[in-house]
Amino acid sequence: MKAVVMHETGSADVMDYVADRPEPIAGAGHVVVAVAAAGVNFMDIGVRQGMAWTEMPNPKILGVEGAGRVIAIGEGVTDFAVGDRVAWVYAPGSYAERIAIPTDALVHVPDAIDDQTAAAVMMQGLTASHFATDFYAVQPGDTALVHAAAGGLGLLLTQIITMRGGTVIGRVSSQDKIAAAKAAGAAHVILDKEGRFADAVLALTDGEGVNVVYDGSGPTTFEGSLASLKRSGTFCWYGPVLGGPGPIDIMNLPKSIKLGYAVFSDHIHTPKLYRTHAKQLFQWIEGGLLKVNIGQTYPLAGAADAHRAMERRATTGKLLLLPEAA
Repeated sequence: MKAVVMHETGSADVMDYVADRPEPIAGAGHVVVAVAAAGVNFMDIGVRQGMAWTEMPNPKILGVEGAGRVIAIGEGVTDFAVGDRVAWVYAPGSYAERIAIPTDALVHVPDAIDDQTAAAVMMQGLTASHFATDFYAVQPGDTALVHAAAGGLGLLLTQIITMRGGTVIGRVSSQDKIAAAKAAGAAHVILDKEGRFADAVLALTDGEGVNVVYDGSGPTTFEGSLASLKRSGTFCWYGPVLGGPGPIDIMNLPKSIKLGYAVFSDHIHTPKLYRTHAKQLFQWIEGGLLKVNIGQTYPLAGAADAHRAMERRATTGKLLLLPEAA
């Protein structure tokens, strides 16, 4: 079986496209899925850099997200059948032609949703849903600052905030990303690479600041995000790959703000919640309320190129690997 493995931690060069991985087997409570598309995420870069999965020996197959079709079922499986179309948000080993997955990690994909869209919306769609409906439930009239507003997560988050009656101020790192952020519904877009955006945010809000900041851009934006919040505003910090802001003295936090680290798994911590929220995403897509922007697709053998592009911040929308294109 063809797959993308890492042999050691490091740069994208440690990734290798191989053709001799063992075929997965459907054990009890598992199914084997033929992968149609696998999502590329910052989580995968973190694994490659040694920030997670350190207990798993190398070489190991990267990737956690995808969509495909069930080709074998294991003992005790009753809720999925051979031929079912499925998607998943966290199943280690997704950069491969086939994968064995526990059924609790799967959701059914409606006929109206194609494989690439299903794969592209799972991680970032459920994360965006958590951020805007759970961690901070956006209300009509709220204003939100969304960092990396033209990325896969930022585009979905902007749409959900707007859908709920909020106004989005998006921050992007290059001129060519402004149009995508605006097309997703951002009312204002700030072009900034250096973390000097707070004055622009305050000017756009008549000096008041925003109700909520969604910041996964690393330490360089932390102070600016603090300064962009209104009194009693909410700071949603996420994304470990770019690092944290360092030690925080809680008594020095300004303006009675609320600061938290948002993890999407808390949004879907039971199979019922997982499938409920995934179903909602699919319904929004089917109803034309949520558009999934697939920025670029790569053959499975191009996984290292996808990682390099993501690390350069040279991408807009979601990146996917397509095993059949390898």
